[in-house]
Amino acid sequence: MSDNDEELYDEFGNYIGPDLDSSSDEEDDSVPPSAPDDASDVSRDSMRDLVAREDDEVYAEPIKAIVLHEDKEHYASAEQVYGEEVRTAVLDEDAMDIETPIMEAETKKLLHVQGIPYEWNYSDDYLGAHFLNETTRNRRAIAFVGHLHHGKTSLMDLILEPTLQSGSWGPRASLDGKGPRYTDILQTEHDRQMSLASTPLTTLLTDTRGKSFCVTVMDTPGHPHFHDEAVAALRAVDAACVVVDAVEGIMMHTEMVVRQAIAEGLPLMLVLTKMDRLIVELKLPPRDAYYKLQHIIDEFNELIGRASRGRYPKVSPERGNVAFASAVHGWMFTLHSFAQVYLEHQSNDDGLGQNLSIDDFALRLWGDAYLDPETGRFQRSPRDSSTKVERTFVTFVLEPIYKIYSACLGEREADVNALLRSLGVLLKKDQLRASARPLLRAALSQFLQTAQHGFVDMVVQQCPHPAASAAGKIARNYTGPVIQEDDNNQDDSDDKYAKLYHAMKDCDPKGPLVMHAVKSYASPDGQSFWTLARIYSGTVRPATPVQVLGESYSPEDDDEDTAKCVIQGVAIPRGRFHTHVSVATAGNWVLLEGIDAHIAKTATIVEELYADVAHIFKPLSFPQVGGEAVMKLSIEPLNPAELPKMIEGLRRVSKAYPMARTKVEESGEHVVLGNGELYMDCMMHDLRHVYSDIEVKIADPMVAFRETVVESSALKCSAETSNKKNRLSLIAEPLDEGLAEELEAGKVKLAWEPKKFAKFFQTQYNWDLLSSRSVWAFGDSPTHGTNILLDDTLPSEVDKVLLNSCKSSIVQGFQWATREGPLCEEPVRGTKVKILDALLADKPIFRGGGQMIPTARRTVHAALLTASPRLLEPVLRLDIQCPGAIVGNLQSVLSRRRGHIVQDRPISGTTFYSVKGFLPMLDSFGFETDLRTFTQGQAMVFSAFDHWSVIPGDPLDKSIILHPLEPSPPPHLARELLIKTRRRKGLSEDVSMSKFLDDDMRAQLQALQEQDNME
Repeated sequence: MSDNDEELYDEFGNYIGPDLDSSSDEEDDSVPPSAPDDASDVSRDSMRDLVAREDDEVYAEPIKAIVLHEDKEHYASAEQVYGEEVRTAVLDEDAMDIETPIMEAETKKLLHVQGIPYEWNYSDDYLGAHFLNETTRNRRAIAFVGHLHHGKTSLMDLILEPTLQSGSWGPRASLDGKGPRYTDILQTEHDRQMSLASTPLTTLLTDTRGKSFCVTVMDTPGHPHFHDEAVAALRAVDAACVVVDAVEGIMMHTEMVVRQAIAEGLPLMLVLTKMDRLIVELKLPPRDAYYKLQHIIDEFNELIGRASRGRYPKVSPERGNVAFASAVHGWMFTLHSFAQVYLEHQSNDDGLGQNLSIDDFALRLWGDAYLDPETGRFQRSPRDSSTKVERTFVTFVLEPIYKIYSACLGEREADVNALLRSLGVLLKKDQLRASARPLLRAALSQFLQTAQHGFVDMVVQQCPHPAASAAGKIARNYTGPVIQEDDNNQDDSDDKYAKLYHAMKDCDPKGPLVMHAVKSYASPDGQSFWTLARIYSGTVRPATPVQVLGESYSPEDDDEDTAKCVIQGVAIPRGRFHTHVSVATAGNWVLLEGIDAHIAKTATIVEELYADVAHIFKPLSFPQVGGEAVMKLSIEPLNPAELPKMIEGLRRVSKAYPMARTKVEESGEHVVLGNGELYMDCMMHDLRHVYSDIEVKIADPMVAFRETVVESSALKCSAETSNKKNRLSLIAEPLDEGLAEELEAGKVKLAWEPKKFAKFFQTQYNWDLLSSRSVWAFGDSPTHGTNILLDDTLPSEVDKVLLNSCKSSIVQGFQWATREGPLCEEPVRGTKVKILDALLADKPIFRGGGQMIPTARRTVHAALLTASPRLLEPVLRLDIQCPGAIVGNLQSVLSRRRGHIVQDRPISGTTFYSVKGFLPMLDSFGFETDLRTFTQGQAMVFSAFDHWSVIPGDPLDKSIILHPLEPSPPPHLARELLIKTRRRKGLSEDVSMSKFLDDDMRAQLQALQEQDNME
């Protein structure tokens, strides 16, 4: 570096010389412009316009223009890079997982079991043409009801097996003995190994004479939580076939369905199943097996006597309404059919059966009947002889079956073949060499082949045909007025209602179309429903226009719950599939397509011409489980955008489950009410995977409460209307014990004649004549309400004309108040509200509904709050089956949950005990799992609603201090539940008395409280 250069720079290399004279214009002229970078403000299009490269490399001067942000181009486009003639496509970043295919295969959601269809020994055309449209005398309808795992579905497989072309369900059914479970059509039923819904099936069955009958059978679940399915089935059919395990005997759900069948007025038949367990498992001798069977029948008759108060006929094998069966080994018989088989195997020589008819022989096969070996005569008591004589049922029925069992289980092949050949049973070599279960099934099914048809004989004799049972069904379930035979006159032909009523009663296929829809069944994809209906009169075809009358329809009061629709399809229920028909007449049970959108639970379907005079059939009632569901779940969709889809799914769930209810609280939460934990679990499964296909969030389960009073009101509660021109005075007091249950069951009706109504209360509950004639209304339901409103005013003190003119408004206010109680807006139960005084305005305009209804509601709430209000909780009855060694340890498990044991007894002929107890539903969540864990799986528990019980403690006691995350002692439980329920519903934590009381009443109440404190 030269010295001059050193003077221009300092020691650090910085320029310190004189200012340079170079200009920006010169630099621009000397240096060509570079391409704009990513941060440049000059767009690419402007650069093409500004920069013009000439041959002499002269560049144009750039234009300083402002370019908006959205017009900037930082990268070259595809056309600029590849040219305009090249077709390009720009793809976004792939956000899918590597396992997820780009195009997924279309999947169909199937709710039903898919399998190979079976071939029947009759065609669908034969079934439809020769039976569904002929006389109703060849048709029957029964329901298989009973306890869980007592063999109802297996019994269905047994009676269907002879109708198959192959004659059996296949080798696997003989090997494992379970059969295909043909009437379990849902996939969840096979996954859980239990029936979850009732299934209708219409088939042809032949009796012992070879005559065919068209029989509709309803297979129902046995778990007590699904009792509503049995109720729907019993409403549709004409007889109940109760299935009882020969070892376990009468269980909880057996008792429930027997009571329900008696309430429906249905004939009862008894089938003792799993007879093989007496031989193989318990190894009872024939005599002890007879005593075991007799004990179950006697216990069943005692149940019938208690449920019907001695007015119902008993069952007995001699009467032909008891059958014995073993579905695992493929045999069933009645005494009559077994006698026929026995006499068929007799020789022509002189001996038993030569001079004795089948009916007489069957009558001597049960009870104290003995055959004297010396005289050959039947006697009622054994003669004193050296050889011990057994009863005829042991000698002629049980001992031959026992011998076949003992031979097949323990003898050699040659000995078994010789024994069976002597009985006329010829088996192939592969059958003789099979294992025990297929061998027993093959041998006994052939030996009792004719006896199996005895079940059809029992059904035909005990179950009335549709035309014979229609009158009783209409009398019990139809809400319209009854027309007696002697009421007919010459004008009946012009009376539309009389024509409609007589057509239903006579099951007339040419009369007006009337059907009762009792149950909805989802299609295989879960998007639509088939409706099971019984045709009472008329003829139905596809494309028939009808009127659907809902459960709240009434031609006098409420005619809005109705809709017009067209039936799109008619089918015969066949279990896993349906047979479409072009016509179906009165006396049939059919599935209807296209009307499910207008049916919530049940409905009455009539033709349009008679819709204005038709009444509805009664909705289903569930008195054995409390009348309504009381277990609650609050749900919401995981994705809030799927709320409409969840609401639609809830509507379908409510339609599929007869007892399920859904509602929306004032806080906006959606609440689902069911009958138990298993019931709710199935509902949530269907909501998630069948009806809406979404994921939902579920809160902790809760129970529904009720409100009541335990004392009379401390003072007369009064309230003025908002215009200060009317005043009501009421008091509240507890209802008589047992009256609420009778009101809830519908045993008391306001439509009774005044004398009959007054006599009921006078004789049953010792009411005085004035009170029994002063009942105004029931609440909260007008027909099944558990509260009573009484007019306890005197004509000398109150103007009765003015009071009666406001009766409807006061009744509406009373029902509103009992529907939403003052404590936590839960229904009120078991209270009696009396009207003591009423000051009413003279002009009707001042005492209208807008003035009287809110005032009546506020006055009722004030009367309830001053009558020591309490909360009620549902209590379950328990039926626990366990070995006798652990009975004493069950109390410790129950006591932790406020439960207790009331009875324990041994089950005759077994080592098991039946333990009965009570448990509050609020503390029952997880109890079944807890009990099984505690007993190591040895105990089986079933539960059902039993009664309402007062929760200990005063819910209005403000002195109670609740500590978070700590269990409250029993006296504080009512207060805790009150506060938590009000918080969940979005109400204030405490009940404000000033909201319902006037200033004068508050002063009187405060004076009473101070007086009580001084005392």
